[in-house]
Amino acid sequence: MRFALLRDAGLVPEPTVDLDHRRLSLRNGGSRNKPGMTGVVLAMLLPTPALTQPVTPPAHYANVQLADPAKEASARALMETLRCLVCQGQSIADSDADMAADMRALVRERIERGEKPASIRDWLIARYGDYVTYDPPLSGLTWPLWLAPILLLGVGGWIARSSFRRRTR
Repeated sequence: MRFALLRDAGLVPEPTVDLDHRRLSLRNGGSRNKPGMTGVVLAMLLPTPALTQPVTPPAHYANVQLADPAKEASARALMETLRCLVCQGQSIADSDADMAADMRALVRERIERGEKPASIRDWLIARYGDYVTYDPPLSGLTWPLWLAPILLLGVGGWIARSSFRRRTR
């Protein structure tokens, strides 16, 4: 439907067939009043920036602290341990991503209602997986994360030891 509207408006060139060379061409067929493929690309790219902007405002508690300082400290401590799923290198407390703002609001709303930080953390892990936390629990899937540093230190120590032994001889 959209292609037909663009073609009727003269934004899409009519295809021409070159039977001598057996190929399909999207040239304008010699007509000067129809734009080429550049016009089509520009017509599709112009509305793109407007579509990328968020349409909803951030949640209330995304950037507003709780009234009770003890609850805010508890929420802030929990937010420091949760990873932003968009940035992946920042906690949700430090990230400017929209998803991090939504997660901050969720944490603050639940703390305000009296929920414990451990239960909020467990809920987020159940919803987003172990990756949402900087401290994943030891399980069958995460044991390489826990053992890799120990193994790397052992291998590094073994290489250093053998290197020093060669030098002393």
